[in-house]
Amino acid sequence: MPTIVLIGTCDTKLAEILYLRSQILLHPDTSVILIDVGRQSVSHPAITFGPSDLLSHYATSSDPSSMEELQSLPRNQLVELMTRLCTRHIEYLFRQGEIQGIISLGGSNATSLAAPVMRNALPIGFPKLMVSTVASGDTGPYVGETDITMMYSVVDVAGLNGVLRGVLENAAGAVVGMANAYQKRTAEREGRGREEEREKVRVGITMFGVTTPGVDAIRQYLEEKYPVIETLVFHATGHGGKAMERLVRAGELDAVIDLTTTELADELVGGVMSAGPDRMRAAVEKGIPYVVSLGALDMVNFGPKGTVPEKFRKDNTRKLYEHNPTVTLLRTSVEECKEIGRRMCEKLVEGGDASNIQVWIPRGGLSMLSVPGAPFEDRDADEALFGTVREGLKGSGILIRDDNSDINDKGFAHDVAEAMARLLGLSSDYRS
Repeated sequence: MPTIVLIGTCDTKLAEILYLRSQILLHPDTSVILIDVGRQSVSHPAITFGPSDLLSHYATSSDPSSMEELQSLPRNQLVELMTRLCTRHIEYLFRQGEIQGIISLGGSNATSLAAPVMRNALPIGFPKLMVSTVASGDTGPYVGETDITMMYSVVDVAGLNGVLRGVLENAAGAVVGMANAYQKRTAEREGRGREEEREKVRVGITMFGVTTPGVDAIRQYLEEKYPVIETLVFHATGHGGKAMERLVRAGELDAVIDLTTTELADELVGGVMSAGPDRMRAAVEKGIPYVVSLGALDMVNFGPKGTVPEKFRKDNTRKLYEHNPTVTLLRTSVEECKEIGRRMCEKLVEGGDASNIQVWIPRGGLSMLSVPGAPFEDRDADEALFGTVREGLKGSGILIRDDNSDINDKGFAHDVAEAMARLLGLSSDYRS
């Protein structure tokens, strides 16, 4: 019997929220915890926990102490407060094992409130669904690096009509289905026991389209030769790197092969696929086996060619490559490669166990596009990167491997895979 949390602002969307609740309850053996995060208190028997309850249970000494004070807050401060209080309540319900799914309904305000609650209170794998008027635009700020599912409401959440009813009925079916699957999976996991559940060694690998052959070779080699290993591949699009590092910090990954560190280039140059300034810190801080390479650091990602900053489009010394109609790549320069290398080394030597970290340098090319004869071939830029990394790690205790192959070479991939197996204590035949 799954229990689903429904979050909404009942002072402005009560009829629509109650309709969604009723559709969830149509499914057998399902219950709903309705949490009202509105500005005004609403009295209705279907509401399980209202704004006054959130205040009385979770407010700190610096928060409003009454509904009157809460109601006088500017909208942005109200959203921040209710987000924080609701997050604490959801964390409590999850720890108690009382909930198996969560859904929210509303416009931009409710979405901005519910999204961080779902992101911060609940782990990846827990069912999260948002029905929102802003789900058809840029959903990155809401979803982040989590597994939130967003459903576009099509019409505004402003009165029940045929279109909205259909959307809400589908949403109810979706969240109940996810909650049932989650409950079944959780019960099976508990039945198997902790030892059997943790029999797999979970290795994260970062990938880009231009490093796919290398990643595929690593993945296939590890899983075929070491059945105990389960690989999880992350697309290094900014959110992909963040998702991987979120799982590292949550203890959901046992090791990382960071073959594709391209997000560092986007962070430096201003591309659209940055994972932020903390990229590459999680595995070092966690102290898990960490094999790093320089995949796709030969490029910075932008959108269609017209969106590339003018300073790059007008500079004849900069190489641009139209990867597809929506992605244009900029070749990193000598100076940019030096700075990328410096930043990489700075993060790798910040702490942790140096014996658990290795850096593999593919001198034959950082991606499909920078091998000899390819559009982004630039030996000066590559050598600037290689030299900076070598110099920056000197005396750190971190092992550096130079290889004349390119990043996608099968031999290089197998050597990287064996290096990781050795760090994990699985390899008996690795030869340095």
